[in-house]
Amino acid sequence: MDWKLEGSAQKTESHVLQRLEDRGEDSISESFQLLQIDVECETWEGKTLPTGSATWCSKNVQRKQRHWEKIVAAKKSKRKQEKERRKANRAENPGICSQHSKRFLRALTKERLLEAKHSGPRLCIDLSMTQRMSKKELSRLAGQIRRLYGSNRKADRPFWICLTGFTMDGPLYKECLRMNDGFSSYLLDIAEEDCFSLFRLETLVYLTPDSEHALEDVDLNKVYILGGLVDENIQKKVTFQKAQEHSVQTARLPIQEYMVRCQNRRNYHSEILAINQVFDILSAYFETHNWPEALKKGVSSGKGYVLQNSVE
Repeated sequence: MDWKLEGSAQKTESHVLQRLEDRGEDSISESFQLLQIDVECETWEGKTLPTGSATWCSKNVQRKQRHWEKIVAAKKSKRKQEKERRKANRAENPGICSQHSKRFLRALTKERLLEAKHSGPRLCIDLSMTQRMSKKELSRLAGQIRRLYGSNRKADRPFWICLTGFTMDGPLYKECLRMNDGFSSYLLDIAEEDCFSLFRLETLVYLTPDSEHALEDVDLNKVYILGGLVDENIQKKVTFQKAQEHSVQTARLPIQEYMVRCQNRRNYHSEILAINQVFDILSAYFETHNWPEALKKGVSSGKGYVLQNSVE
């Protein structure tokens, strides 16, 4: 439909353009929308509308303008919040410059992980026991692997991860592909052989809550093993017995040495943690060499344990 600008409509056009120029708005499409609305109030197919209709149009224009101003203000507020968020991130990570792109940060993460393969601590996830697990338990294990890998990528001093006893055509591998975006490109080793065949037995330390020995330190010459077992029936000493069968050294996290049982409604206390929780403790200790701080990060209050110094 063609619109004609005559008489007062031309004056309206000049007025709107001047108003938009004074406001400094750079959205030309929105400017023409306002112009069209104002002109519509004055003429329609060359005919001047009654005074009452013009008044109604004027109120409508004002309402639309107020709505537009709210949108512009919201966008400015969002940009300000994003700026503050980036500023806070720079303060928390002073070593990373703000102009670094995501591509650069991904390359930096890759470099750290590959360096850990040659000189970092090694962590093996023993996945040879998945045949006894249900589909629900496999899904939970796949989620734990995702969280473990995500924590390792963020670490300043990452471990090198190896998934052993992991068959490429097995149900767990398919579940990992389904649940974990980019799983096929994870920077880690995958082997169908078990950990006892891949590494020298004297270098292995199987981490199990049933061990009599508390882990004292993270040794770069050792390979630490976590049992990839999600068992809702809580079969006891499965990983401990497996380590004994292969005459492999065992160790447990020093929960008993630095934490105490706390009262709870269910009177529940457990040292059994998910593999990602155990890893968070190992990773935190490797960076800080502080067991209380590391245990505080990985042992939730739901396990029925708190740090000794937190008990009054």
